[in-house]
Amino acid sequence: MAITLSVTQFTKTSSTISLCSLANFINAADRVIMPIAIIQMSQEFKWDLHGQGWVLSAFAVGYMSSMVIGGSAAKRYGGKTILTVAVFLWSLSTFITPFFPQYIYLLIFMRVLLGIGEGLGLPTIFHIFAHTIPVEERSRAFGYLVAMGSVGQTVAALVCPHLPWPWMFYSFGALGFAWVILWMVLYTEVRGPTEEEFIQPPKVNSSNVRWTEFLSNWPLWSVYIAHFSMNWSNYIVMQWLPTYMSRNLGADKHDIMFTAVPYIMNSLIGVGAGHFADKLIAQKWTVLSVRRLMTAIGLLGPGLFMLFFSAVNNLLLAVIFVSISMGLSACNSSGHLSNHADIAPNYAGITFAVSNTLATIPGITCGPLTAELVTQSHGRWFPVFVIAAAVNFVGAVIYLSQSAASQIL
Repeated sequence: MAITLSVTQFTKTSSTISLCSLANFINAADRVIMPIAIIQMSQEFKWDLHGQGWVLSAFAVGYMSSMVIGGSAAKRYGGKTILTVAVFLWSLSTFITPFFPQYIYLLIFMRVLLGIGEGLGLPTIFHIFAHTIPVEERSRAFGYLVAMGSVGQTVAALVCPHLPWPWMFYSFGALGFAWVILWMVLYTEVRGPTEEEFIQPPKVNSSNVRWTEFLSNWPLWSVYIAHFSMNWSNYIVMQWLPTYMSRNLGADKHDIMFTAVPYIMNSLIGVGAGHFADKLIAQKWTVLSVRRLMTAIGLLGPGLFMLFFSAVNNLLLAVIFVSISMGLSACNSSGHLSNHADIAPNYAGITFAVSNTLATIPGITCGPLTAELVTQSHGRWFPVFVIAAAVNFVGAVIYLSQSAASQIL
């Protein structure tokens, strides 16, 4: 009987990780389509750099607006329902985007709609993981989740440059519709009288948590700030790397495929870091020391290599440095991103939603801010990357000094 339960739990855990990771694959792929497509679209529709910046940043407006709703709705209505709605919504907005490019305000609205759908998604997945993944497997679960996002970005970066820009959106939108059908058939949700049941019940089940408590604990703020810092660099790479390579490093249409390399590194290191972190925990390292180690690598390393990246004019060296930077950033999946389920297992979806809402501010600002910095610097990108590195360093110091791993909510 015990063996049967163990096998059943292994199958359930593996299935949950696989389906949620596949959803994040589609999520991440859909985000990077526009930064690639916009090179063709801006030439066809005569958009200037500021216009491109607003189109790119519109996604983050919707993304930021829906995350707290996603975390709360998953707790109330269940992860299965909310994740179904989320993936369908972002896939629909992706699929119909090619119908509106000549109307830039409608195009911006489609990008906001994409952000709303994707903003619902990840907090819901964090909620599902907190309920269904045992603590000794969480580092690798989050590692696979983040890694599959990077694989999605990789596939999009490899495939999209060879497609007419409308088909970039049609193909990945259709993939999202297929996932929705798969999810509805394969995933089974176990619910008690009020909400989903935990596979490992938390030590404390707190039901009367005030919203102020999500903003009044320094361990939570250390996670929020670390996430903000990580995203500052990641959004710059995601939104601007194709344009930077094309305009400053002389990359042609086929060289844009090299934007896949950072995401390949990110996915490989993310999976390896997850297994390494769980192995350290199994060897009696404290959870807190593992979270701090992985976050330190995931913030300090990328900040350093971002500076190296900004200092070279050779395409190959630039790709190597930005790939190392993005690769090391994946260690955060076993650091502060896994920390939500440690310190707030009852509310992991909500704490991640708050964290990701704050961490989406760079996604909104780095489009127009980068355009303004480059314009004011007469085409120089160095200030953009120096600021990104500095934000990473500050985030690492705060997390290392203020983080915790014991349950607080």
